[in-house]
Amino acid sequence: MDGANESTQGNFILLGFSDNPHLEGILFVVILTAYLLTLVGNTTIILLSRLDPHLHTPMYFFLTHLSFLDLSFTTSSIPQLLYNLSGRDKTISYTGCAIQLFLFLALGGVECLLLAVMAYDRFVAICKPLHYMAIMSPCLCLALVSVAWGCGVANSLAMSPITLHLPRCGHHSVDHFLCEMPALIRLACVNTAAIEGTVFVLAVGIVLSPLVFILVSYGHIVRAVLSIRSSSGRHKAFNTCGSHLTVVSLFYGNIVYMYMQPGNSASQDQGKFLTLFYNIVTPLLNPLIYTLRNKEVKGALRRLLLGDREVKKE
Repeated sequence: MDGANESTQGNFILLGFSDNPHLEGILFVVILTAYLLTLVGNTTIILLSRLDPHLHTPMYFFLTHLSFLDLSFTTSSIPQLLYNLSGRDKTISYTGCAIQLFLFLALGGVECLLLAVMAYDRFVAICKPLHYMAIMSPCLCLALVSVAWGCGVANSLAMSPITLHLPRCGHHSVDHFLCEMPALIRLACVNTAAIEGTVFVLAVGIVLSPLVFILVSYGHIVRAVLSIRSSSGRHKAFNTCGSHLTVVSLFYGNIVYMYMQPGNSASQDQGKFLTLFYNIVTPLLNPLIYTLRNKEVKGALRRLLLGDREVKKE
C-alpha cells in the first residue's frame, strides 16, 4: 500500500482487502482456483450447447448467453483483483476503472433481464407445451436476447457517466476491490442523495422489474404443475425449472443488496464479500447447477467425451 502513488493523476487505488493483509495470500489462491474452474465450467457449457445437436433448443441458447455473461463478468474484474492481491501495487488507471464500472453495470443488467427471459421460456414450456416450438421460434429467441443486451448496455450508459463525473476532491482510494458503483459514490465530496435516488429508480427498472416478472411466471408455472395428475409428470416439470430457480436465488440474493443500497447505507466489508460472491462464486456454481441437475447436459458431456458409439452401448 505504501508503495502506491496516491497522487498519480488519473489513477485510482483499490484498497480491496488490504486492511486484512494476512488474508490476501489465502484469497489469491482461492480466487485463482475458483476463476480457473469458472473458465472451464462455463466454456464447457458453451461448447456443449453449440456442438451437441440435442441441445440446439431455446433453453440452451439462453444458457449459452448466461455462460458467456458469467465468463465476461468474472474476467472484467478478477484478473485485476488477482494482480492487486499478489503485490503491493493496488492502482488501476482511470480508463481501467471506467471500463470495470461499465462492464459491471452492463453485464449485471443483462443478466437480470436474461434470467427473466429464461423464466418466460420455462413458462411457455410448462404452461403451453404443445405450442412451445411455435412460440419460442429462433427469431423470438434472438429478439429477446438482443433486447436484454440492449437494455443492459443502455442502463450502464446512463449510470456510469453519472457515477464517474461526481466531484471527488482529490480522493482516489476506493474502498473496494473493483470500481463498483456504491464504492465510487462514497468517494464523492458532495451530497449524493440525488444521485442515489436516481440510481435507485434505474435499479428498480433493471433489477426489480425482471424479478417481479420471474415471480409472476413461476406463479403460473406452479399452478400449472399442481394441475398435473401424475407425480412423475410433476417431478419432471419441477426438475425442469429447478436449475433456473436456483440460479435466480443465488443471483438476486446478492444483486438486490448491492443495487438497492448504494453509498454509505451498506456495510463496506459486507459489500466486498457479497460482491466477491457475486463475481466469482455464482459464475462458478451456475455450470455445476445446470450440469448436476440436468440429464441432457450430462448426456451431452458423455457424448462429447466418449463419443456417440460408447454412449449408445451403455
